[in-house]
Amino acid sequence: MSTPYTLRAKHRRSALRTLAFLSPWLIGFCVFFAYPLISTVSFSFTHYDGFSPATFSGLKNWSYVFNDYPLFWPALRNTLWLVVVMVACRVVFGLGIGMLITKIKTGVGVFRTLFYLPYLAPPVAATLGFVFLLNPGTGPVNSLLGDLGIPAPDWFTDPSWSKPALTLLAVWGVGDLMVIFMAALLDVPKEQYEAADLDGARAWHKFRYVTLPNISPIVMFAVVTGVIQAMQSYTQPLVAGKVASGVIGNSGQPFEPGYPDKSTLTLPQLVYNLGFQRFDYGSACVVALVLFALSMAFTALLMKRRGGLIQAGE
Repeated sequence: MSTPYTLRAKHRRSALRTLAFLSPWLIGFCVFFAYPLISTVSFSFTHYDGFSPATFSGLKNWSYVFNDYPLFWPALRNTLWLVVVMVACRVVFGLGIGMLITKIKTGVGVFRTLFYLPYLAPPVAATLGFVFLLNPGTGPVNSLLGDLGIPAPDWFTDPSWSKPALTLLAVWGVGDLMVIFMAALLDVPKEQYEAADLDGARAWHKFRYVTLPNISPIVMFAVVTGVIQAMQSYTQPLVAGKVASGVIGNSGQPFEPGYPDKSTLTLPQLVYNLGFQRFDYGSACVVALVLFALSMAFTALLMKRRGGLIQAGE
């Protein structure tokens, strides 16, 4: 018969064994997430330039970012625009291309490779290529539009067209979502399509009531990861602004991120601008925390929306 002492010993050994298996994750969580997050929150209330010791400054950094830093609100609006428009376009086009390829009978490997290859292009090289292709004066895209009698936009040199141009660049590299959606579409039970055909369902109804419910977890995964990626947009907007402004060829020229007219400015660029160009680490931590809070809020909202859809479907 087990005594209370032996039961406690068993529970202790079980707990230690569980902690041993969890230790790699716990160590990684503490070192790479918990500690950096706590440090970021702490530095946001201090004045720290990276050279002298940090001194407590209260809410001065928060007040400066929200009230006095002229780049914060344009960057926030641009980031939210990219989250809403770019993510939606990538998901729609990725799903559409995935459905198209699953319907092709011959040459599937060739088309799959052609659509996936742009995703493998390095971000800087892809951005450089797009800026030159969409050059208002010499780019082949505007030349073709002119030959067709269609008004040609100024793309990366026009504040109203720079974010749509970045969205086109993101849609061009949609091969990663295409592969994920293809795998999900091929996993939909064919018996459900056959039952829908017997009921006389049209293509839209089969997509709405058969395809979409089966791939909804993958759609949610694509949206959530897309939101996180859009929140982290840094390289492509920065390179596009530099190339379009003509600064990239001369590193000695000063460059304020966001060309043209702050339209390509994003929150990650502000983190770099404040922390590594102005050496204002406290304000940079404030922007980083805003970015983190927005990412968590979008993710929670999407997960709650998905939970509501599941309950409604049941």
